[in-house]
Amino acid sequence: MGEHADSTRGEVMAGPTFDISRFKRRDEKADQYERQLRRLTGDGIDVTSIEKAVQGAIRALVDGEGRSFVIYGEPQSGKTEMMICLTAKLLDQGHQFIVHLLNDSVDLLGQNLGRFKSSGLAPAARNFSEVLDPAIKLKGQSHVIFCKKNGSDLRKLLDKISGIENIIVIDDEADYASPNAKVNKGEKTRINELIHNLIGKNGHYIGVTATPARLDLNNTFDNDSSLWVNFPTHLKYTGQDTFFPLDGEPKYIRTLLPDAGDDPKYARQALFGYLVNAAYLNLYVHPLDEKNYSMLVHTSGKKADHKTDWSTMHDALTALVKQSPGAAFESYTRYIWELCADRFPDADADRVTSWILREITRHAIVVLNSERDWKDNSQAATHPSSLFTIIIGGNIVSRGVTLNNLLAMFFTRDVKHKIQQDTYIQRARMFGSRGDYLSFFELTIPQSLYLDWHRCFVFHRLALAAIKDGLGSLVWLGDDRIQAVSNASIDRSTVDLDKGEMSFAIFKFRPELADICSDGPSMQRMERLSENLGPAAFPDYLKRYISRTTRGDGNLAVHEPIDVSNYKDGPDIDKDQVKRKRGFIGKSQIDKFPSATHHLFVLHNGGDNARLFYKFVGSIQFIKNNANDS
Repeated sequence: MGEHADSTRGEVMAGPTFDISRFKRRDEKADQYERQLRRLTGDGIDVTSIEKAVQGAIRALVDGEGRSFVIYGEPQSGKTEMMICLTAKLLDQGHQFIVHLLNDSVDLLGQNLGRFKSSGLAPAARNFSEVLDPAIKLKGQSHVIFCKKNGSDLRKLLDKISGIENIIVIDDEADYASPNAKVNKGEKTRINELIHNLIGKNGHYIGVTATPARLDLNNTFDNDSSLWVNFPTHLKYTGQDTFFPLDGEPKYIRTLLPDAGDDPKYARQALFGYLVNAAYLNLYVHPLDEKNYSMLVHTSGKKADHKTDWSTMHDALTALVKQSPGAAFESYTRYIWELCADRFPDADADRVTSWILREITRHAIVVLNSERDWKDNSQAATHPSSLFTIIIGGNIVSRGVTLNNLLAMFFTRDVKHKIQQDTYIQRARMFGSRGDYLSFFELTIPQSLYLDWHRCFVFHRLALAAIKDGLGSLVWLGDDRIQAVSNASIDRSTVDLDKGEMSFAIFKFRPELADICSDGPSMQRMERLSENLGPAAFPDYLKRYISRTTRGDGNLAVHEPIDVSNYKDGPDIDKDQVKRKRGFIGKSQIDKFPSATHHLFVLHNGGDNARLFYKFVGSIQFIKNNANDS
């Protein structure tokens, strides 16, 4: 063994020998992150947004020494692939224990876990239950563990990983269940306490969410908003700028109902509009590539209401299927024909209507009332297998669900009292990759609810613009119909509900600013002030917001500069930095312009330093977390 004869020379030659050192793991440069990017680009996915988010997160961890921060992005903007790439980068950098937390949903955990496993990530991601066996030793190896935000599951995981340090927790839908709803009682909710224990003294927390206000105002795990990372949207994404534009006409079909829009006829009309749009797409836009489209009916969180919605949809579809002589079939068919003729004049209304009636048996109504419904029917809802798929649901489709090929949404879910901003932002299930058929998408909604929903996103957009641009501290907005988050989640030891002011970067005060603030119409003053101060001291997003929401010069007040050097000294004021926790702007200044809702002030300390302050006077309430003020 190990030798053989050379027949030409008659010599004995030495063969290969076994050397274990050749097979031991070597400290070669890891490239998992690059491999994940290549996988995505190979599938035709633009990774620019993912790279920005991952690089920002690594900077926050390394340069910012971030123990706890947030990655925020729009609903349904592809956060799962970003988290796969972030995990790959963390593994490349030597982090050995990464825990992914998800909503308390078995099916959602299975879906995300499956996507992580199919990505080729090493080590393969595992459910926490796979490592609970006492024979499995976790120390000294790399692990990617998935766990639901469920008290029992988290407790079992904690018991298993006792003694492991430097854990990185990546919390998907971080504003759900993780914040401490007992923050003002000196207690912790069970999930919050268990995640806190999971992070430990040396771990890191990365919350991922589309609605980070609750995390900020709750001071969840002491996250630092100065380190927050924006996950920008990809090129094919359609979100708040599309469905709730600040100006211009919408690029989709928006059907506004009267406020008393609970008449079943409106749901039927929305159904028929969906059928017409789906038929037109299949007959005229991609006739050689038939596609299944879905419609979401979201009217309530109550099961009884879902049963009513099901009856409305079922009865209308049955009338079209049976084609029984009678008023219902004739009136429904006439409505479909007339809608097609009006909406698509280039189409043959007879052909479209006949196609709908011929194919209408290929429909499915999917009701999602519960976790069990979701487990049984989620695939049919997220990837419609029937030509016409109608999805009826409440809370279970309000968060973390991507509905592919969604073509219509009938949304009438309103509340008698205040709308909770973060909850309604998550309910925007029409967001996502709708670019290929956006002009055919139809949102049917009562007008007053649309306006409330629109303001939710206007307030959300303005609040996040500051941190996207790296300017100022977060201020969350609300009014008499909209509240930023649940009151129970607001840490009132650090949050100021009444200050009502936004301020921006310090600049050098110059006497000529007094002339700029006093001469000419107010809109011209604002423009000149913006040009003189620059985007750090006067952010572009604020100017855009004022321009798009003001009703003219009388609605905007640009006040003459105010010297704060004579203000009373105290622990809450920093004259050098032109800061005061309880704010500078009072009733006496506001009353000078009683018709104005937008107010701009230049405040200076009598020396070099000055800041621009903005105050909205009306029904809007500003909510600011002072804990992260420097």
